[in-house]
Amino acid sequence: MKDQQSINRIIQVQDINIGENIKHYRQQAKLKQTDIVKKLQLTGVDISTYSYNRIEKGTQNPTVSFLLAVCSLLECDMNDLFGIEKKEV
Repeated sequence: MKDQQSINRIIQVQDINIGENIKHYRQQAKLKQTDIVKKLQLTGVDISTYSYNRIEKGTQNPTVSFLLAVCSLLECDMNDLFGIEKKEV
């Protein structure tokens, strides 16, 4: 059994819900979790549906390579996933 410190370390930052943002863009693209996992696997990202589900729920942190692949597949910007608003120049 993991202690509370270990659990807190693996859960995504509380004020940025990357998983919810990924879910939002996935649903906007009308994709099921299994669909996006298959697409990610075809691009070389080693991920299971279980792990992907945990990322969306915020109980597993995504890797940088995962985030880059998701942005490419969902045609969104990394700032979108982190909830960072773009400033007009």
